[in-house]
Amino acid sequence: MLSQFVRMPKKKVLADLVYDFPVGTNALGRLDENSEGLLILSTDKQLTNLLLQPENLHQRVYWVQVHGKVSTETLQTLEVGISIRMHKEDYDTKPCKARIIDTPSNLAQRGHPVRDDITTTWIELILTEGKFHQVRKMTAAVGHQTMRLIRVAIEDILLLDMKPGEVRELTQEEIYSKLKIQLPITHQ
Repeated sequence: MLSQFVRMPKKKVLADLVYDFPVGTNALGRLDENSEGLLILSTDKQLTNLLLQPENLHQRVYWVQVHGKVSTETLQTLEVGISIRMHKEDYDTKPCKARIIDTPSNLAQRGHPVRDDITTTWIELILTEGKFHQVRKMTAAVGHQTMRLIRVAIEDILLLDMKPGEVRELTQEEIYSKLKIQLPITHQ
């Protein structure tokens, strides 16, 4: 599903979800059509600005199934930062955390599952930045094509056992607290 409300021919978008979103709801960050997982939606424009400011360094946790067997050296290369192409220029990613994880249990079925006869490794990447297709570009740069990509957390907001298309509401206080952002002071 695309992270937008504007309908597109033959594409599933947020407007297709069975939920009555308030006017002015926007996605904070994006997931591309081939990615899965947690997406924060809000009408709070101030939250959008605070969350997307690079100096705030919000952790985003991804589970990534990659082609091939990942080595310790490859994880270390990812962790120190790696050069990827962004907008026709080289970009050095910020240091991150990377580790091999067990195959996650209870994953939703995909329309195009990864074949069983292919050797894959699941890794967890914890990033503090979210550049366009960054995870896919990082794994490709170390020789491992991303087969499946799931965002499972942004700071303390966790996907947990939510199913695709499921919506969970949080209060303003909850979302600011879980994102470790100071709640704005309101003047009365």
